[in-house]
Amino acid sequence: MQVTLASELEAVAVEKERKLTDWLGAQASVMLGFSGGVDSAYLACVAVDVMGPERVLAVIGRSGSYPAAQWEMARRVAGEFGLSVLEIDTDEMNDPRYAANPSNRCYFCKTELWTKLRPVAAERGIAVIVDGTNADDLSDYRPGMQAGREHDVRSPLAELGFTKAEIRLLSRRRGIPTWSQPSSPCLSSRLPHGLAVTPIRLRQVESAERGLREIGVTGDLRVRHHGDVGRVEIGRDELEQWLTPERAPRVEKVVLAAGFKRVEIDPHGYGRREAGSGSREADGGKRDSEGNSESPTPISQLAPPASRFPLSASDASLSRD
Repeated sequence: MQVTLASELEAVAVEKERKLTDWLGAQASVMLGFSGGVDSAYLACVAVDVMGPERVLAVIGRSGSYPAAQWEMARRVAGEFGLSVLEIDTDEMNDPRYAANPSNRCYFCKTELWTKLRPVAAERGIAVIVDGTNADDLSDYRPGMQAGREHDVRSPLAELGFTKAEIRLLSRRRGIPTWSQPSSPCLSSRLPHGLAVTPIRLRQVESAERGLREIGVTGDLRVRHHGDVGRVEIGRDELEQWLTPERAPRVEKVVLAAGFKRVEIDPHGYGRREAGSGSREADGGKRDSEGNSESPTPISQLAPPASRFPLSASDASLSRD
């Protein structure tokens, strides 16, 4: 029964891919906002396969709000699949509306990106600008999508009903290395709304997450920036091994070295809600730009919750606060 169900799900995904190839084949040329993540990598690879590299331009918007590892993956995928790549610098960090980190922060980031790309597309005679938004994203609060609509950006994966699971499955079939890559939205999503986005804070988050990868964290990972506190969320499938008295101090050491003064490991782990499971408030807390739970505690009132495992520079043992 399970084999039959898996086969049916794969058949549905393959049929969607057929429709995607038809859609892409009908375009004279496309420019793709390319982050090197699961969705944009899949769309880029299908596009270049269908249209040829001369009709597809993948654009990487370089910004301090994205980790260097993300751009390295984008360049790797581009090189492996023969994508033509243009790298441009975006300047959302100097937009005070973005830096203030409101709930619609992503709107200002995407507005900056599409504002930069639209004249480039016109100059090069590129017919359509596309992004990697998928159907699951439509049920989340995504202010960045509004910016896309305002700049006539198309989202073929969402329009044709691709789920994230289907994109991973199809990416694996095509040998795209990002098929199993954890989602990795911008570093600013690690800051609670209202805490200003600054280069120093983003570097702290990036350094902490990079260090945790280096000591062996492989799946979903977020280091939430709460002022002096770095709150670590590790994927539930590997969380238990990092909550042991042997490994928890290694987590603490890495996060403290990134510039935080106290470290907390969330014992519930990182967990993205299922698509379509309800409103942004479904788990009782605010959600960030990727649809994940944020701490509802304002920075000014931050106190270590009893349900967390706090670690401090003076106490390397794992204990409840």
